[in-house]
Amino acid sequence: MAWPLVALISIALIAAVFLAVHHAEVVAHRVGEPFGTLVLAMAVTVIEVALIVSMMLSGKEANSALARDTVFATVMIICNGVIGICLVVGALRHFVIAFRAEGASSALAVLIALTGLTLVLPSLTLTTPGPRFSTPQLVFAGIVSVALYGLFLFVQTVRHRDYFLPVGADEEQHAPPPSTRKALLSMGILLVALVAVVALAKLLSPSIEAGVAAASAPASVVGVAISLLVLLPETFAAVRAASRNRMQTSLNLALGSALATIGLTIPVVAATAIYAGLPLTLGLPAKEAALLALTFLISIITLATGRATVLHGGVHLMLFGVYLFLAVVP
Repeated sequence: MAWPLVALISIALIAAVFLAVHHAEVVAHRVGEPFGTLVLAMAVTVIEVALIVSMMLSGKEANSALARDTVFATVMIICNGVIGICLVVGALRHFVIAFRAEGASSALAVLIALTGLTLVLPSLTLTTPGPRFSTPQLVFAGIVSVALYGLFLFVQTVRHRDYFLPVGADEEQHAPPPSTRKALLSMGILLVALVAVVALAKLLSPSIEAGVAAASAPASVVGVAISLLVLLPETFAAVRAASRNRMQTSLNLALGSALATIGLTIPVVAATAIYAGLPLTLGLPAKEAALLALTFLISIITLATGRATVLHGGVHLMLFGVYLFLAVVP
């Protein structure tokens, strides 16, 4: 692909990201928290799952680890990159940022359980060789993923909704909510913008693959780059919320996206693999499993007290840098 075309696609991608973030905020202002953050997270995840399934069906054996690599990349990007940037931006502007530990810790607990079940246990089970689940194990993992994610949504939106409400406030909270018609229009534009983000990211993927090959980097770097592009709308929205001293909104977006990715991706790809008879590799290698464990350990410490400083953000960004470096230089 010619460089002028790559530049044009990149500009269109950035424009689609900002469009998605703006209209997601309009919808969020109408429906209120924490429902507003769910809109963007669920929309991006549904589109991403559709992209993964289409690539699985077209690639057969070559894409057997695609779902694993995508989920792992999403978790690492969100828990270290997105949360790290939000903590640094919020702390630089507000010194000490506050959020609800009970809500953040609840989301993190579900994320740890789901990630351990779907990305770590497949390498330890004995029924099938290699990092794969047997068919009964795959069905069980899919059911548990849906059940846990559904339970989290119930707690977040009904039972303990107050755990996920923002601690900070800004002037936009006091503005009148948009009309139902305007919110529905924004919802439609949001979905179109998100489809455009994923489609443009897919268009850029051949150029990314060519760049990775030219740099003699591992093929997994392509998945990391595409995940970074797909997560751009949520990243921008989360950082903007953190700059306004609404770190709980940032955490709702970030952790909610990671949970939706696992809670929706694993059941769908498991059903697809069983129905189409496709191989599905889920278990992580030892190095990636160690990085995942370190990420969760640091995240537990960061979210334990409900208050964080720029140091916490710096630690997460350092680990994100380690992840990116080892992805390129394994």
